[in-house]
Amino acid sequence: MAATASNSGTTGGERKKNDDKDVPPPLPAPLNVPVADSHTHLDMQKGPSVEEALAKAASVGVTTVIQVGCDLAGSRWAAETAAAHDAVWATVALHPNEAPRIVLGDPDGWSRQGEREPGGDAALDAALAEIDALAALPHVRGVGETGLDYFRTGPAGMAAQERSFRRHIDIAKRHGKALVIHDREAHDDVLRVLEEEGAPDRVVFHCYSGDAEMAKICAAAGYYMSFAGNITFKNAQPLRDALAVAPSDLVLVETDAPFLTPMPYRGRPNAPYLIPVTLRAMAEIKGVHEDALATAVAVNTARVFGY
Repeated sequence: MAATASNSGTTGGERKKNDDKDVPPPLPAPLNVPVADSHTHLDMQKGPSVEEALAKAASVGVTTVIQVGCDLAGSRWAAETAAAHDAVWATVALHPNEAPRIVLGDPDGWSRQGEREPGGDAALDAALAEIDALAALPHVRGVGETGLDYFRTGPAGMAAQERSFRRHIDIAKRHGKALVIHDREAHDDVLRVLEEEGAPDRVVFHCYSGDAEMAKICAAAGYYMSFAGNITFKNAQPLRDALAVAPSDLVLVETDAPFLTPMPYRGRPNAPYLIPVTLRAMAEIKGVHEDALATAVAVNTARVFGY
């Protein structure tokens, strides 16, 4: 529904800049080549039902979505949703920031579970055992998002994250599933742990956050790099440089919705139907036609997640 004047007499032209922050961006022009959103959080997106969100995405050529789990509840939901919808595949995991909350507690109730008491290593082991069981399901095609996030984590939290990350690597390898990595301000340690544990056959750096030099390291190792809407942000030149050198057969596209909405809609709700905006920006950066890039990322995503 279009915005209208309020009872106070404010007109649409007088609205404050951020009044439309909750208004979904318009539908982009459809892609000619169908693609997948390689990383989304339908359970965190407000408004439409799963069915409506999938239909809206399909109307612009986004015909498959990978629903990503970040905690036990979200991983269960991902598995159930993938089982119920042909266009959805699931990944399951404990997000790097979830592991410290399980071990050390969450007194501020920052996560969706609210306030929690410390559970110690035993609680983390129990949670990982459930992730292991979920990873065995046929419609679960990845283990993630896991990895390391040093943005708001102290030393004790880092230890819990690394322990959890190593276990997720083992789970992915035993079940033959893709490993989906969340890497925030932890590039060197993520690469170190992958080398020490031995990486699974398919590794995806979700919302790739490294520079061009790291992209070359990932390419040499055969790791996939998934780019999100933040590649369109003004301050994201290092990401654009990384995409420019990333081999097309190792590139994916994602929303990470409801986060990281691409320009010019930054700050408004993100959803899988906005993939064409990011993909077109990526094609321009790589200097290729959007159909060529769409063809590549469609093949890559299907290869990674085995559908």
